[in-house]
Amino acid sequence: MKILDINNLRKIYHTKKDEILAVDDFSYFLEEGEFISIVGPSGCGKSTILSILCGLMDYSGGNIKIHNNYKFGYMLQEDSLFEFRNILDNCLIGLEIHKNINEESKKYVENLLKTYGLDSFKDKYPDNLSGGMRQRVALIRTLATKPDILLLDEPFSALDYQTRLKVSDDVYNIIKKEKKSAIMVTHDIAEAVSMSDKVIVLTNRPSKIKNIYEIKLDNKKSPISNRKDPKFNYYYDLIWKDIDHD
Repeated sequence: MKILDINNLRKIYHTKKDEILAVDDFSYFLEEGEFISIVGPSGCGKSTILSILCGLMDYSGGNIKIHNNYKFGYMLQEDSLFEFRNILDNCLIGLEIHKNINEESKKYVENLLKTYGLDSFKDKYPDNLSGGMRQRVALIRTLATKPDILLLDEPFSALDYQTRLKVSDDVYNIIKKEKKSAIMVTHDIAEAVSMSDKVIVLTNRPSKIKNIYEIKLDNKKSPISNRKDPKFNYYYDLIWKDIDHD
């Protein structure tokens, strides 16, 4: 079932001297439960698309249709946890902003912390957590408002390689268990192939869709396991050759 329609999306940045076309004719529809990744050259407009979808930025043309009043949740590159708030209070920030904090919503967040191994840290502060744990907290904070579609903007870029692999597994498993749809921006092709149902490749700016690859691995499991799939390198090489690296 389609839950999001993006048709001919266009974004123009205006400066004092001229205008810059950043995104041109971007069209895609997202299915319920689908995990897609957007890759492309640096500065091509990947994060701009996410900012438009979640309402942080206006768009210059095209149409975005969200079905059934589905809600977005935005997970940033940095975990952006407040060091002066404990883990539970960090996870409740979104509910506070939306003035939707009550015993039921607080219990929901506490259950998320318990389910994903952070219950014993709920009264601790962010500086007591590893980078991977902080990122899990950031995801739970995003899930607290019960979004239907998660927007992930380079969510693992601040982590070292080993932690990045483990956290990508954690985040993927949480998203699937919570039955969320997701759109992830990443510069890491291996990450995109190992986590996604489809990978969208963008051109250089102004970014247009160059290709969409449906990732059909033989026995899709977790991202770490998927990297061992015989077809993993096939998709990696296709996408690598498709990206304009100049």
